[in-house]
Amino acid sequence: MKFLSRLSLLTLTFTLASICAHAQIAPRVTRTTIAGMDVLLYPTGVKNVVTIKGTLPAGDVFSAATNPAVATLTGMLLDQGTTKQDKFAIAGQLEAVGATLDFSVGNENVSISAKCLKKDVPLVIALLAEQLRTPALTAEEFEKAKKQYAGAIKRSLESTDNQAAEAAGLALYPAGHPNRPTPHAEMLAAIERATLDEVKAFHAAHYGPAHMTLTAVGDLDLPQLQAELGKAFAGWTGGKALPAAPRASVGDRAKEQIVFMPEKTSISVVLAQSSRLRYGEPDYQALRLGTAILGSGFTGRLLGNVRDKEGLTYGINARLANDTFADGDFRIGATFAPNLLDQGIASTQRQLTLWYGEGVTEKEVTDRKTNLIGTFKVNLATTDGMAGQLLATVHRGLPLAWLDTYPTEIAALTTAQVNGAIKKHLNPADMVLIKAGTVPGAVSK
Repeated sequence: MKFLSRLSLLTLTFTLASICAHAQIAPRVTRTTIAGMDVLLYPTGVKNVVTIKGTLPAGDVFSAATNPAVATLTGMLLDQGTTKQDKFAIAGQLEAVGATLDFSVGNENVSISAKCLKKDVPLVIALLAEQLRTPALTAEEFEKAKKQYAGAIKRSLESTDNQAAEAAGLALYPAGHPNRPTPHAEMLAAIERATLDEVKAFHAAHYGPAHMTLTAVGDLDLPQLQAELGKAFAGWTGGKALPAAPRASVGDRAKEQIVFMPEKTSISVVLAQSSRLRYGEPDYQALRLGTAILGSGFTGRLLGNVRDKEGLTYGINARLANDTFADGDFRIGATFAPNLLDQGIASTQRQLTLWYGEGVTEKEVTDRKTNLIGTFKVNLATTDGMAGQLLATVHRGLPLAWLDTYPTEIAALTTAQVNGAIKKHLNPADMVLIKAGTVPGAVSK
């Protein structure tokens, strides 16, 4: 945010925090359909700043059955020029007013993120629409994108964390599940064989306003913003809904795996299990709270014991993941020195077994509820955080009123509910164990 000083950011945060503390959020959201898009607008007391976030269902799941690289390659070309102007002209216009406009491709969606001054909203919306609707998709930029994407994949092959995460995903999710990753080797081959014609066909088939969501938060002139969106996106058609996600059964890999990587100074370890829960389903918040007690932050049991008391790890955490659009998973991630690997895993499993077998305490639940509610409110105290939460609420299929009732929902959780959810949805005996790095005694395959 080139145009905001540190003082301005602090003022923005406290202003929004004050608003959120005294006013209901949902009634202040203006939600309309504009040019086929689901648009949510939330004006705040902050002056001059507007944050825009959005998603369009055109992520990797849409090209997985044909060429898994095509969706990301298409998204990489959005900001590389349009049929009307080249990328340098677009970048120059944004830079001249201190605005930002970025695209990224995830598993399900193309994500949109923009920030600008109030006066520059028409420019940013016009450029957003132009890049989404009429990207140039030139052969030159396509070849550059292929090299960049392949380079990123190859760099990730050197990361023990990435290798452990891939192995865990393959072990947890069966073929056809949206959370199952494409192995790095397969993705590199897919990038190599991808063609520009495939990218053009993918853009034509999947980019459009249907099922696209846009949020804007900040100093909004609602009639002007709605008019600019209507003008910029008028006549655009197409777009597809996310495919229905099957419930996870089990993956097709062994429960315990070693991904040997030579000459690594640390080993990444993942202990994981499918939770078979989506965000917003019964038991989810209870399990999330229990998971946070086990492994979130400095007050989590794992960090407090495995690192602080025993000195066995550089870092360790537990979390629920991948559960916005499909049923997700529970995973513990840790990093150990090779000579401390066995001790570290044993210590981690002791804490996991104790947490699962004996449950969490009343004090832990009370303290963690305060933490979760506070973190949620602080996140809503910035335009970025509010825009992100509006999007997340829509993606999770929750009513906007959830933004107002979430603190009450968390405050009402009981220790019995938390311990019951842990026992119902998890079992340490069923978890996969992945070790990635220079594992003592293992050899490269």
